[in-house]
Amino acid sequence: MDSDPDTQAMLKVAAGDKQAFAWLFDRHHASVARFAFRFVGDPARAEELTQDIFVKLYRHARSYKPTAKFKTFLFRVATNHCLNEMRRGEYRVARLASEAPDADDAGAVEMPGPEGDRPDQALSGRELEAAVGVALGDLSDRERAAFTMCRFEGMAYRDIAEALEASEAAVKSLIHRATLAVARRIEALQAGTVPARSRA
Repeated sequence: MDSDPDTQAMLKVAAGDKQAFAWLFDRHHASVARFAFRFVGDPARAEELTQDIFVKLYRHARSYKPTAKFKTFLFRVATNHCLNEMRRGEYRVARLASEAPDADDAGAVEMPGPEGDRPDQALSGRELEAAVGVALGDLSDRERAAFTMCRFEGMAYRDIAEALEASEAAVKSLIHRATLAVARRIEALQAGTVPARSRA
């Protein structure tokens, strides 16, 4: 861990180094914004949550221990903040796909293949993104958090378990259920049996 630049920067933040905090903010802002967006489905509100999350990160810097990966610590703060936000019951994440910002900002689903620029293929991409968005809206908050960290942020089960303060077995179960739900939505879209933005 000692050679990890994020770890070193966070230890400097804990010692009061504001430049190190600015560096971490620039480095991880996009990931946290994507994560928050997957919960609230609104780019402006996701940005507000991202700012709140980094403020909390700064305030809790002294509790950071270099035995944990910085990204795990960051996403524990982000997860707790987003789950608390969702408990207010003001959001319907089914809106997520139709209101998504640009792919670079939102972590949109990418369509493979060189023909992706064709209008008909672009439409398929938008439909796929919508289907994933609706499927995410049907998940529980913890399923959505685990799935997002795994599939969009590439985090390992062990690190997701730390972020969610759960066992690895529980995380695997959350991700398995979420993956099946998303797959069913995409299969239904491909079969033409369910409109992308309909409810399951």
